[in-house]
Amino acid sequence: MPEPTAPETVRPAICVFCGAKPGFDQKWVAGARATGRAIAERGWRLVYGGGRVGLMGELADAALAAGGEVVGIIPQALLAREVGHRGLTRLEVVPDMAVRKVRMVEISDAFVALPGGLGTLDELFEVLTLRQTRYHDKPMGLLNQDDYWMPLLDACRRMVDAGFVAAPDLDCLKVDGRIDGLLDSLLE
Repeated sequence: MPEPTAPETVRPAICVFCGAKPGFDQKWVAGARATGRAIAERGWRLVYGGGRVGLMGELADAALAAGGEVVGIIPQALLAREVGHRGLTRLEVVPDMAVRKVRMVEISDAFVALPGGLGTLDELFEVLTLRQTRYHDKPMGLLNQDDYWMPLLDACRRMVDAGFVAAPDLDCLKVDGRIDGLLDSLLE
C-alpha cells in the first residue's frame, strides 16, 4: 500500500507593484531585489506585472535567483514590445491592462507597492479602491523606502481630514521602510 502523502502546502501569493523603470538612484534597484529575495526566501509566490525591465525585472530576477516561484501577468501590447520576461515560472498574457489588474487581484493574497510611477499608482489605487468597496479584504502595504511614499500618504490623509475618505479605508494600508517588517505585518 502506498504511503499517504502530506497535503500540499498552499503558498501565499504576494502581488508587487513597482516601476518599469529603474529610477535614478540604485537604492530603488536594491529595494526591488531585496523584496524579490525576501518573498522567495519565505517560500511565497511572487505575482507581478510580467516585465523584464526596470524594478519589475530586478524584482523577478532576484526572486528567481533565490529559488522562488514567479508569476507574471502582462498585456499583449507590452509583450509585443518585447518587455515581457520569458524566464518566469509562468507568464500569463492578457488582452489589456484592465484584465491584468483583475487577474492580479484574483490570484494574490496580499499586495505591496514599491517605488514606481503612474502605473504603480494606478495598480495601488485600484486594489485600495476595491478594498474600500469591499470587493476584497486582502492585506496591502507600501514599502516606504527612503520615505518615498510620504507625500502620497500626506495627500491621502488630507482626503481623510476633508471627509472624502474614511480613516479605516486608508488605515488598512501597512507602511514600513523595511521589506521584512512589511511582509511580517501583511500575513501575520
